[in-house]
Amino acid sequence: MTRPLRIGTRGSPLALVQAGMVRDRLASMHPRLAAPEIVPMRTTGDAMQDRPLAEIGGKGLFTREIEQALRAGAIDLAVHSLKDMETRLPDGLVIDCVLERADPRDALIGAAAL
Repeated sequence: MTRPLRIGTRGSPLALVQAGMVRDRLASMHPRLAAPEIVPMRTTGDAMQDRPLAEIGGKGLFTREIEQALRAGAIDLAVHSLKDMETRLPDGLVIDCVLERADPRDALIGAAAL
């Protein structure tokens, strides 16, 4: 049996649920592979929640360390919330898939000044 795929993600409850969905989907699609393993990781954004995000660097604060681990081979894939990702991906990384939304009617409605 091969070693399990290592799925890197933040350690927040939401991130762990999302990574679990990816793990379960991979396991159901590839039952002969070893069950994927979730690797919770702490990011700069997790460590610095006492300051405004714009003050400490804005986007990428919740993804940077995970992407570095991916490039270094410490994990095999990463699970992120798209809202946390930079508009432009770092060189060598791609969005390989996006799971379908549970409810496509989810929306943000706000004032025009938003």
